[in-house]
Formats: sequence, structure tokens, C-alpha cells
Amino acid sequence: MPSSSSTRPTTPPSVWQARGRHTGTAAEDVLRLSLRQLKESRAIDDFLELPETEGAQEWLFEARWRAAGSVTVRARLTVEQGSGTGQEWVLVAEAEAPWDPRWPSPAAMFWPQEPDAAWDHETVTGLRLTDINPLPSDDKAVRRVLRDSGRDGWNIHVVVHEAMTTDQRGRRPLAGMLPPSLRHRVVEHRAAPSQLRVVNWALREFGVEVPRGGAVVLPGSPSPEDYAAEDFAVRSVFLDGSEPAELIHAVTRFAALPRPVPDGAEEAVTALREDWRLLTLEEELDRERKLVAMYAEALDAMTKSRDLYREAAEEAHAALAAYRESADAVPEPRPQPPASPAASPLQQLTRTFERLKSSARTRRPSSDAGDLPEAEAAEEQPESVDR
Repeated sequence: MPSSSSTRPTTPPSVWQARGRHTGTAAEDVLRLSLRQLKESRAIDDFLELPETEGAQEWLFEARWRAAGSVTVRARLTVEQGSGTGQEWVLVAEAEAPWDPRWPSPAAMFWPQEPDAAWDHETVTGLRLTDINPLPSDDKAVRRVLRDSGRDGWNIHVVVHEAMTTDQRGRRPLAGMLPPSLRHRVVEHRAAPSQLRVVNWALREFGVEVPRGGAVVLPGSPSPEDYAAEDFAVRSVFLDGSEPAELIHAVTRFAALPRPVPDGAEEAVTALREDWRLLTLEEELDRERKLVAMYAEALDAMTKSRDLYREAAEEAHAALAAYRESADAVPEPRPQPPASPAASPLQQLTRTFERLKSSARTRRPSSDAGDLPEAEAAEEQPESVDR
């Protein structure tokens, strides 16, 4: 049996979810017509088709109704074009209280309830949700169908073995005898009397076995933590038109187990809760009040942040001014003249020559007349008497 996932969240007890395939065309038109009729008959309180996004092959519908007269249920159905034939749909509903299987099926609040409807096909195998599905005659096809069914986390798969060929009374579908909320979540497989061996061989990987003339509820993948194969195997199912109470009880108990959220369901639940558009007048007023309160809180936070920033700026300016005043009070040291660099040898030699030249100019002449030139000695002689 596949190991259960302890890390994956479980489906909330107030949530109902299902997935299927509409094998026809224009599923959105079928839904519009059905929702209008349901609103006119007051089966639902109101519905809304969300505007289609440009270029997207997806349609969104919301509906609201009251279960048990007072419990409000909100549901969203998404239809999109699949990779193959037909259109796939996902339906998620949430109530204001834990879900009661006796409440109407949300699928019946969207899709028309008529024989041979095109919408009630399981997504992976294409089998019917509200009818009996005989297993194929080919052994390989049997193994493929049961392997795909055992790995399905959206629907509840039940395998019933016919101990002998049944008449028309034994062809009564199980879905019509289940509680209303389970009728569009259960896929019933019927194995012929000669197929017991191949069926149990195919189910070995899931750790379950079908008793001869009995039935078993497959665990799904991932399986619930509290699933035990012997607790959901029914040893005898009388296919004589009577109600198989033991099998119905087993299916109901399995549906009540905390089941891991299947792939894609968590996003659908989040969209239902956060993107809900079908509001009553009271809900719209309450939403506007919450928006006003949220904006007021944001504005108050911005105002406080602005005041804190202003106070911090003023304190920074005051600190800067005090620093400048203290810096002006301290006298600045006088700059010291730079030390004269040492003279080079060439400069010293030049200065020595200049000193020698200066001393030669300032030397005084001698007083000895003999040392004077002849012209100067002649000038100093007295004039002749004969003159």
C-alpha cells in the first residue's frame, strides 16, 4: 500500500471537493442554463459567472446556498479546456460548519441531474461517477484501470466482485444508495466472476484484496493515515437489489477520514476563500469596513514612521551643531614654517666665490706715494719757480 504523506495538509472538515470531466462541448453553456433554473427554483440563493480573462480557456462560476436551512455554503466551479477531448472541471465548496454527508451534493447545485449526463465522468479513467463501471475483459486493461484508480486522490474508488452473473436487480448503482454528498465522489468498479484473480493481482501494490463476492474501498494516493485494508473490505455484497448496508457504511467511514489534500485542491480552496466575488449586501458592507480599517491602520503607521523620522533628523542636526561649536572653541595650532633644505655643494661653492668677490671690492688702497702711478706723482709735485 502506498505510504501516507504526513507532511501534506489534510482537507478541512468543512470542505467538499470533487473533480471530473465533461465529455461534451460548451460546458459553460450547460452550467449557465442549469444555474438559472436552480436559482429560479430556489435550490440556490444566487450564482455568479466571473468575467473571462482574455485568451484564457477557463470559465469560473460561483454559487451560494443554505444547507439544513441555516448553514451557508459557498462553492466555486472551474471549467477549462483539457489536453484531450472534453473539458475538465474542479468543484470546491466550503460550509460554515463541518460538512455533513446528508447535505445535498454541491455537484447537484451546478450540473443538471439527468440520465446520461456528459459531466459526471472521472478525469483519469473517464469512468462514470453515478453508474456502474464493469472492468475491461482484457487483463492488461484491468491492471491499467485499477492502477490509475488506486492512485487517484480526488475520488473514492470501490471495487465490487460479482460472485455470479447478476440480473437486472443486481445492476443497481451504488451511487444512488449513498448519502447525497457522496454520490458524485464515488467510482464503482464491477469485476465479473472470472476476474477475481487478475483483480487481486493488480491490487497487490496497494496492499488490498477483494473478497470473493465482496468489495473493497481503495486507499487512494496518498492514503489516509488511519486507513487499514481489513477495515474497508466487505466480505459479502448481495447484488439482489437490496441496500448493501455494510458497503455503504464502509464508504461513509472512509469519506470521514482526514484525507490528504489531492494535487491541485489546495489552490482551489485558496481561490475560493480569497477571491470570492458573490457577496451579499451585508458582506459587501463588512468588506468595505475592513478595507477602511486596514487603510486607517496603514495611514497611522505611515504617520508614526514620519514623526519618528523627523525626530531622528532633528536630533542629528542638534548633535551636528553641538559638534561644530565644540570644534570652534579649541584654538587651531599655528602652522610651523617648513625647515629649509640643506644647500647643495654647488650652492656652497657659489656662495664662497661671492664672498671673495665682495671682499676684493671693499679692500682700501695703500698710502705710499712710491706705489702710486707716475701721473699721480707728477700732480703732487709743486709748480716750478721759473714759471
